[in-house]
Amino acid sequence: MSSPVAEPETSPPLQQSGIRVAYLTNILAPYWKPTFAWLERRYRLRIFLSAPMESNRPWRVDWGSLDVVLQKTITLRRRWKHPSGFAEPVFVHLPLDTISQLRSFRPQIVLSNEMGFRTLLACIYRKLARRSRLLVVAEIAESTERGRGRTRAFVRQLIRSRVDGFLVLGQSGARYINSLGVPKTKIFEIGYTTDIQRFCGVPLHRPAAIAHRLLYVGQLIERKGLQRFLTALSRWALQHPQRQLEFVIVGDGPLRAGLEKTAVPKNLRTVFHGNMAFSDLSAIYADCGIFAFPTLADTWGVVVNEAMAAGLPVLGSIYSQAVEELVEDGQNGWSFRPDDADAAYAAMDHALSTPVETLSVMRQYARNKAMQFTPDTIGANIAKAIDRVWSGT
Repeated sequence: MSSPVAEPETSPPLQQSGIRVAYLTNILAPYWKPTFAWLERRYRLRIFLSAPMESNRPWRVDWGSLDVVLQKTITLRRRWKHPSGFAEPVFVHLPLDTISQLRSFRPQIVLSNEMGFRTLLACIYRKLARRSRLLVVAEIAESTERGRGRTRAFVRQLIRSRVDGFLVLGQSGARYINSLGVPKTKIFEIGYTTDIQRFCGVPLHRPAAIAHRLLYVGQLIERKGLQRFLTALSRWALQHPQRQLEFVIVGDGPLRAGLEKTAVPKNLRTVFHGNMAFSDLSAIYADCGIFAFPTLADTWGVVVNEAMAAGLPVLGSIYSQAVEELVEDGQNGWSFRPDDADAAYAAMDHALSTPVETLSVMRQYARNKAMQFTPDTIGANIAKAIDRVWSGT
């Protein structure tokens, strides 16, 4: 299994290699834009989208100068039920013109997101264009793949032997792909990030009054584990009546009304900000001391990158691949199982009992770790996989 590149390459000239690269995906998440911009400088990149955006995403459509093509797509709405007990809507996209679009563009390298219908069509193109190569971008983690049905398992087994490599975000994704029978030599860990430079400008110092102020940023949905986290936090507050606690929650979703009405101890204050513009998040990170991410299942969790770049140690769930890759217990955060009440409480106790002076040291460690995951670094990791597959080495 290939490891991420330790240092990013310098910015290459436009289309340095001349290789045509097609990227097939559902929507263009804003977090991917800086990495795509890096790849665009190295390859002749075209991005094929199934939809401009999905209705459950709070992001505005912004493709910038990227070469983007919207495909002819049938979109189905399904409900994802997870063994942890949550359920949420998901969109299944069937991009019908994938083969014709690829034959028109004639890419040497195809990157196909996920392992479903679009990747099956990409496999057909791979067979038709025998000199081409196909890499699957597997934005998955073990936590997100629990309880998947037999049909999905069958399709993934069908795909695995027909592609040239798999790009995974971290070790959890690598373990899952390897469990399908894919050899480690065909698995490339690339990591995940966003434009973290704006968060690196946040001062590392936090006054004692806010050093332990907790922050969550994200959707207010069952999968994020906020209800269980708030229960554990209330328990801690009751057992430490001398402490005044604050939990700042940024984001919106169907759970907001219920969370706002949740009774908490008098020494615990919850503050709800709703959705905020990306440009305003730096100020929120600067005004808090510890980032909480109690998710029950996440392929990554890019808010962890943002928080650590802003100098916040992370109190995070092991079911976030970002937590597994970035958080080092006691050094820049604390990890825990959100479905184990005692384990969650113990980690919370460690975080909230950490002296302010120690937190100051942890903030620098957090930023240093986040800086290892920049858009240039992720772009270089993808380029390394492309070049190895294309050259056959």
